Amino acid sequence: MERENRDDTAGGGGESETQPVISSVRDDKEDELEGSAAKTKSDSVNEPGEAEHPEQNDTTTGGESEIKSLPSTTKERVLPELTLVLIGDTNSIEVGSKNILLDHDEQTQQFSSSLYDLCGRHISVINMLGQQNTDKFPLNQGVHAFLLLLPNGLQNSHYSSGVQWLEKTFGKESLAYLMTVVTHGSDEECDRALADLKANSSFVEKRYHTCTKSMREENEIAALLEKIDVMVSENDPHCYNGLTCGENKEHEEEETSDSSVFHQNQTADQMQNRGATTEIKCEPVNEPGDAENSEKNDESTKAGGEPEVMSTIPLASSEKGLDTSAGETDEDKQINNENSSNMSERSPEDCDTPRDTSSTSRTVSTVTKELDQQEERAATTEEKSDPVNDSGDAEAKEKGTFDMDMGGNMDQLSVKISEEINRKNQRQREIETLFHRLHLHNKHHQKLSPADFPKIGPPVKQDHDTSEKDLAHTFVQRLMMLDYRARYIPVRQDTAEVSQSTSVPVAENVNTEESVLDDFFSTSVDRGLSKQTHIHPMDIQMAVFHCSDSFLKQNMMTKLSQCQYALPLLVPDPVTMYIECPLWTFRKIRKTWKITQTKDNSNIITMKSLPICEAEIPMVSFFRLGSLSVSKSQLINSLINDRHNTFFHRNCPGSTKSRHLMDGVAEIAWYCPAGKPNAAFTDCTAFCNLHGDALTIEKQRDILIEKSSVNVVLLSTPKKGDKSAPVFSDLLKSSKPLICLIVDDSCDAVEVKKGKFKMGLKDRSQSDVSEELKRIIGEILSGPHTSFQLETMAKVSGIRVDEDDAVCQKGKSAAMKIMNLLQETNVSRIKDKFLPCQGRLWHEWCRINKELYHLRGNTEKDKSEKQKELMTIRQKQCDASCSELMKLFIESLSSLPSTDKEYFLKWTQILIDALSTDDLNSILQSYHDKWSEVLALKKKHDKSDQLNRKQTELEQISTKLQAATFGLEHIFREMGQIYEAHKSLQKQTQRRQTDWSKYPELAAELMISGHPMELMDGDAGHVPLTWISSLLEEVIKRLGDQRVFVLSVLGVQSSGKSTMLNAMFGSQFAVSAGRCTKGAFMQLVKVSEEMKKDFRFDYVLVVDTEGLRALELAGNTTPHHDNELATFVVGLGNMTLINIFGENPADMQDILQIVVQAFMRMKKVKLSPSCVFVHQNVTDIAAAQKNMDGKRRLQEKLDQMAQLAAKEEVCDAECFSDVIAFDVQKDVKYFAQLWEGSPPMAPPNPGYSDSVQELKNIILSKASQSPGITLSQFKSKVQDLWKALMNEHFVFSFKNTLEIKVYRNLEVQYGNWTWALRSNMLTIENQLYNRIENGKLDKVELSYLSKEMSKTYGEIKKEMRKYFDDDRDKEMLVQWRGQFENKIKEFHDEQVRGVKRKLDEVIQQKTACKKLDGQKTEFENKLLQKSKELAQQLKDKTQAEEELKKQFDSVWRGWVRELTADIKPIEDINLEDDQLTILEELGFEWAVIDGSKSSGRYKNISEIGDYSDYVTLTKYQEDCEENQQSEDEKKAKTCTKRQGGYSWRTPWVYFQTLIGFVPTQQKESHTSKRSLPFEEQNHFRSLTDELERQTIKIITNKPVPTSGYSPTYLLEVAKNVKEKVTAFESKRKYALKKEFTVDLLLYVFDRAKRWLSESHKKFKMKNDALIYLENKKHQYYNIFRSFCKGSSSAVVLGELICEKLKVSAVEAVCKKTAIDVAGEMRCSFPAFKGNRLNLEKHVLKSLAEKEDFRGFITYIHQPREQVERFIKEEVKKYIFTPHKDKARDILKKNVEDMKQFVSQALFTATERVKTQRGYTDMWLEEFTSLLKDELMFEAICSQNFRDINNFDFLKEEIEKGLVPIMKETSSLSLNNMSEFRLTPDQILIDQLCKCCWVTCPFCAAVCTNTIEDHSPDDHSVPFHRPSGINGWHYRGTVELVIDFCTTLVASDKFFHPHYDSDEIIPYKQYQKGGDKYAQWKITADESKLTYWIWFVCRFQEQLEDHYKLKFQGCGEIPGEWRKHSKEEAIQSLEAIYNQ
Repeated sequence: MERENRDDTAGGGGESETQPVISSVRDDKEDELEGSAAKTKSDSVNEPGEAEHPEQNDTTTGGESEIKSLPSTTKERVLPELTLVLIGDTNSIEVGSKNILLDHDEQTQQFSSSLYDLCGRHISVINMLGQQNTDKFPLNQGVHAFLLLLPNGLQNSHYSSGVQWLEKTFGKESLAYLMTVVTHGSDEECDRALADLKANSSFVEKRYHTCTKSMREENEIAALLEKIDVMVSENDPHCYNGLTCGENKEHEEEETSDSSVFHQNQTADQMQNRGATTEIKCEPVNEPGDAENSEKNDESTKAGGEPEVMSTIPLASSEKGLDTSAGETDEDKQINNENSSNMSERSPEDCDTPRDTSSTSRTVSTVTKELDQQEERAATTEEKSDPVNDSGDAEAKEKGTFDMDMGGNMDQLSVKISEEINRKNQRQREIETLFHRLHLHNKHHQKLSPADFPKIGPPVKQDHDTSEKDLAHTFVQRLMMLDYRARYIPVRQDTAEVSQSTSVPVAENVNTEESVLDDFFSTSVDRGLSKQTHIHPMDIQMAVFHCSDSFLKQNMMTKLSQCQYALPLLVPDPVTMYIECPLWTFRKIRKTWKITQTKDNSNIITMKSLPICEAEIPMVSFFRLGSLSVSKSQLINSLINDRHNTFFHRNCPGSTKSRHLMDGVAEIAWYCPAGKPNAAFTDCTAFCNLHGDALTIEKQRDILIEKSSVNVVLLSTPKKGDKSAPVFSDLLKSSKPLICLIVDDSCDAVEVKKGKFKMGLKDRSQSDVSEELKRIIGEILSGPHTSFQLETMAKVSGIRVDEDDAVCQKGKSAAMKIMNLLQETNVSRIKDKFLPCQGRLWHEWCRINKELYHLRGNTEKDKSEKQKELMTIRQKQCDASCSELMKLFIESLSSLPSTDKEYFLKWTQILIDALSTDDLNSILQSYHDKWSEVLALKKKHDKSDQLNRKQTELEQISTKLQAATFGLEHIFREMGQIYEAHKSLQKQTQRRQTDWSKYPELAAELMISGHPMELMDGDAGHVPLTWISSLLEEVIKRLGDQRVFVLSVLGVQSSGKSTMLNAMFGSQFAVSAGRCTKGAFMQLVKVSEEMKKDFRFDYVLVVDTEGLRALELAGNTTPHHDNELATFVVGLGNMTLINIFGENPADMQDILQIVVQAFMRMKKVKLSPSCVFVHQNVTDIAAAQKNMDGKRRLQEKLDQMAQLAAKEEVCDAECFSDVIAFDVQKDVKYFAQLWEGSPPMAPPNPGYSDSVQELKNIILSKASQSPGITLSQFKSKVQDLWKALMNEHFVFSFKNTLEIKVYRNLEVQYGNWTWALRSNMLTIENQLYNRIENGKLDKVELSYLSKEMSKTYGEIKKEMRKYFDDDRDKEMLVQWRGQFENKIKEFHDEQVRGVKRKLDEVIQQKTACKKLDGQKTEFENKLLQKSKELAQQLKDKTQAEEELKKQFDSVWRGWVRELTADIKPIEDINLEDDQLTILEELGFEWAVIDGSKSSGRYKNISEIGDYSDYVTLTKYQEDCEENQQSEDEKKAKTCTKRQGGYSWRTPWVYFQTLIGFVPTQQKESHTSKRSLPFEEQNHFRSLTDELERQTIKIITNKPVPTSGYSPTYLLEVAKNVKEKVTAFESKRKYALKKEFTVDLLLYVFDRAKRWLSESHKKFKMKNDALIYLENKKHQYYNIFRSFCKGSSSAVVLGELICEKLKVSAVEAVCKKTAIDVAGEMRCSFPAFKGNRLNLEKHVLKSLAEKEDFRGFITYIHQPREQVERFIKEEVKKYIFTPHKDKARDILKKNVEDMKQFVSQALFTATERVKTQRGYTDMWLEEFTSLLKDELMFEAICSQNFRDINNFDFLKEEIEKGLVPIMKETSSLSLNNMSEFRLTPDQILIDQLCKCCWVTCPFCAAVCTNTIEDHSPDDHSVPFHRPSGINGWHYRGTVELVIDFCTTLVASDKFFHPHYDSDEIIPYKQYQKGGDKYAQWKITADESKLTYWIWFVCRFQEQLEDHYKLKFQGCGEIPGEWRKHSKEEAIQSLEAIYNQ
């Protein structure tokens, strides 16, 4: 719609005619117009600090303007970056001076200084808390957020009312800008607030925050601001622009949607008057906030007008630089230049006041709407106005608007103003378009940061076109990969609007010959094309630069410098045009060069390496005056590096005429000489290039002229009146040397006057010009000249320096506090003075710790002493841990916000590097000189003391160099050591000291943010496990237990490993400051969201390492260290990059051998990393044939190394592929050399970047097939690998705790699966048992049992599949899958076979008792008949109970005699008499038998410690008498103390020592009697245990329960024992006393006694007719009595059935309860619900609590017996004490189930009989059939009850009788379960004890594997114990062994595999001792279980007495051991389960 412009001014009636012309170009931009007009009119320049503001209209002048001054307050006002409005309850905040958000209680708007101090941002806070009337708060600016403050506890009600008020007051649109803040007291919790607020539908969780009412916590407010920023970025528009509160809704709807200012119309006269005044008088000079000036309300607009609005678009330059000037007319240039000049004047003189660095971000993003509206209004007005055709018309129209005395120049002024505004608008559109095309328009609020780029994203391909939207990211990614082709990215145009060279336009309408020539050269084709071209490469670079935060800018600049590109030194803001010097971005750049100096006719070359900011060097600046055809940038390139485009120029690929962001930018680059004769310059020289016309870019030009050592100007020959004349004149007058290059002159180079040179460029080649220019510059710089230092730019006035930002200064200030401490200290002393924990103390700790794995002598005593030393060192570290440096560092790290902290760390590293640079350079130079002297002497073969002296001096310099190497990593290392020291001692931090417990949190935050963390200390060669573990735990807390793919790298020193990783992943591994990587560092690299779908992990964890074969300056590196490092790194990585420098096989030999051996070790410990070989610095990587040859040679070398390593590691491997999956075609990558030419001026080779990308693709392709590992698994891996590496034998020492943990969880699952099978099988067994007893089953088939189990078995297999397929550790579980599936199948089959076997025995018993059962039935029938007859006889005679009882008893005895007349009763057995008889029959004297019986010693024969009393001397005495005593003594003296037996060779000495007879001199020192060797003691115990097992097996296989006992059973046992003892004795070198055989026989008899007695008792109870009848007496008396009382047959039958049900129901309930109680305990009782190891822990805990030594001895020698005893005890306690209620509930439930079952059977039987009209026998048949599976029910003869016809009555009678039975059963004692076949303890024993019981051959610790036969896995136990506990002692002594097995296998001691063997085997190779040793995996471990230490000390005397040995000499108990309490011992058992 067109707008009508009216003339409302007080005078000048003709002025209305010209009004539209002015308004058409003003509108939003009128302020810029005013400034431009004023600038054109006035010659003076505004002083700094003046601002551009509209004047107030003076209505009294009738339209004539009066010049007025603006108030200072108005000038200084800046638009706030954020405007926040506080609404809500005043009680929700405590206003005060320390309140960061609101430090006043006035309801006004003001900038918050506290918020500015916090974040360096201008934030306006409007306090509207508690306000209902908002009239006095006109919102004349955009509101970014309404903060609704709610007091905790009232949030729900206040939230609703607050939202309603906001919507009513400001409109519904305001709700999108609402942030809810719940405030609480400092001691309050507000966890419920969020949950409460979620109930409101309008509540948005991510726009919610909590903080304290005082609002003093910086982190809380910072977090709030971050959330506000996110909300602002999400909202469109970014701020709420509603009208003043209270205005009507209509105005709200008409309001524009612009996001930065309110656009409101002005009346025509107001616009005209203001414009006239300002345009004439006001000169535009921008202050640091002028571009964002807010509007000023005009009071007069309230009557209907609208307030004046200032534009946010400043005046900007459209001037094109030299490289883009082609095609422009001189007039255009003139105008552009003037415009650009205006822009350059807009810089403030002083920028000390911090300001928002992102003015671009606010303005550019909103400028498009303003410009579009401006253009629309201008177009509309132009349509209504007459065009301005000539100067006269223009003058006439201008006259009505500008009342000035300007004469005929008014038309020019008007035209220039219009053109200037149009050009400015056009430029702003182009910039906005540029940012949109690059998809950077949304990166103004949320800048690009380094975190956006070190991510695993899609591959970057050089040969693929990139769309414009991806250009910025692709540029940064390639730059980070050191690809200098990042400037030349091929672009794929997304739209057809951009002109392309792929197709050529065709001209049309060429009709006649005459028009051919004209048409050919016409521009009609051009006019038909779009003006938009592809984006200029430098615009991409600068756009990314403007949209990046300071850290990404710094990274970009560092990479650009490495690419040998020029860097922006002075950068105009693209919108505000403020000049910025990004000094911060230069801070990480370090340049190295060689200075050539001539002294005594010889050249002396000195190397310098400095941070470029500190280098004082000459600078040569280049300028262009006017528009020229010569490329200035190209000329500079020829001076620096003519083969590389250091400065981008017009002839570079991708260059276009349209360049938007480079004009006014000054770039700088450096020439660094290499010390060669052909060097262009002898010293480092800076070259600066000002892009654009220096005539118009005054500010930058003046700065560079002032700073330069030499100025070089390119210009045309000046003519009189040229604008360049004054500038050139000033240059001539300057004292600075000047070189004038005249483009249109051909004169030779000439020095016109001192220091002033000129040279023509016309008709001269660039090489000639370059050489001449080098000569002149070199000549100038060889004399006195000024130097330039980058740091001095911070002092230049009128520009903004990024380091002046408050946040940067805050970080620097914190870093400077540290540096101030260090300034006065020599660098080589810094670490000793300020970082004491990591120096000598830490190195000493590492040395002693390693010695723990190589113990000699008295190992436990030595170990105890060393551990005490370690604790002493830790104490010293604690005492020294509070250095001032660490206090400051930790304080800053803890308190600074994240951005400040990042600055702090960067500054600290920068300043530390700068501090050590000079000293390091000096020391390195000294080292180089001294090394040269040593080499010279060696060449002369000088063997004098001089060579030794020089080498000693070299070592001293080397040590000094090590001390002088100081970086940020050393401070973090100190943190780790302080933490480890305090953690070891668990010291609580004192006041005023740092809280060490928070250190891992601080480090974890940094690691997550992308900082590398030290994994291995390179100086000490040690991994601080405690620190690393805690660090990773904190990372896990913050990120969760994320999966990571670990990529490690190995290679020789200085082979470019870190550089490669940095280029590949954007990591930050140190490659500068003159230091190589030492040790190992790790860094997390996140997988981008778009790539996560392709991977099964979330991060790549990159591990960088120090070089192998490093020339360590301290000379302390060994091949072992390299092997150690390689094994560690290879073991950690899912993939390892093997980095090889060059192609020489000789150079590869050592590293390949190390690497292959490391991979072989991984294979042996079942780790399977992959590898890729990287050949770096390969010259011709394109030669395929050469590559194939190289791969072949590598394959051969690897195979050769594999064979060598196989011999050393004792492994079968013929080639490398036997060791690891390796394909030489795919897993070898050739890398081009890094530099394209010779450093230091060589750029990186583009081929290197391509190689990096290709390698990255290979890595990610392989990684996509890997699940990685979790962070917790990585933590375990670090610990396992390092602990194993501490031992000499890595493979034997490696303990994969992660694998162990997964296996133990699998064991628990295995226990659950087997229990499910077992419990189901028990149920089936019960049912079939009942059927057999009920006579319903006489055969059991395996197929039937398998079918019955099939459902449960199928479910278990399904569960197993799910577990192995879905568990998070499935990759590790797969190795056991087949084994456990087989074990479950074996268990199932074993259960089926076992049940069949038991049921077959029951069937056999049933068959054997068939005759007796027939008799029982006959007995019962006769008894029933007799009872009935007797009752009939007495029915009418008496009813007295006593009389009836008497009558019944009198006839009962007769009945029994009658029924049993022909049956012989079964007699009781007398086992005692049988045993004695058998012993006498075997020939043993009564005295021996009686002695054993009376003493009772036989009962403990399996547990005694010394069997020497059973040995006699006579057997070998004759043979041994031949040996001479002197020879014996001589041999005895040669005895060495070795464990396990004796080392004497002569039988006599051996035998004497064995029995206790020793030479005199030996008896003096050991007076106690000698015991048998340990091995023999074990043989005795083994014999005893074996015979006990055989006896039990023999006896239990006898049919005692079915056929009864026979003395022949014991005789068979006795003969077996005697035979085995005889065989045992025949193999011994001594004879056994008869007492041993007697005691052993009595012992096994005693063990069999219980089973025999119980079994015979059961046999008698079931088969003795007399007993059977006596048991039936009560039953038949009741029948008799009932008949006597006249009861019907139904009543009697009911009673009979109830009597039978009573017995069977009790048994059935008890058996079911036994299964259920066992199941309940198996699932819930702590001791039984885990795996075998868990059970072990509880057994030991029970023993310790009772302090039962006898129980301990049983456990040590007969562990299974003790475990079974423990299970029985725990079941008994569970049933009768703490859990009796639960067990009772189980019993009651089973009783109730049984009652319902019987009732259902009664109902079913009755209904069926009624339905079929059956009789009693049918009813009984149906009833017993229904009971057959659950109850044993003896058959009842129906002939006595055939008169029953009312079966309902029978059912009722039985149900009535069941009530007391079930009640009685419910109240049964749970102890009754022990009377039946199934008991809970035996069920649990069968379940829990079916495991491995093999004991350690040294200490007898029991293997804790849950599976009985777990082959091929070795036996293992998490904690061993002192071998002396099992009786191990030193050969030839009575000294018990005190050492733990885990200590011994790490020591240098030996042992004898057999007691009588002279062979000695190192404990480190214990597997060679034989099968029993080889089957065990004993991992070397310095840790000890406190439990067994306590046991040895607590029961020392009992153990000594038990074994008749002593803890003395080598077996002396260390004093430290006695400090442990029983509580500590029990607590240490938890460590077992956590291992």
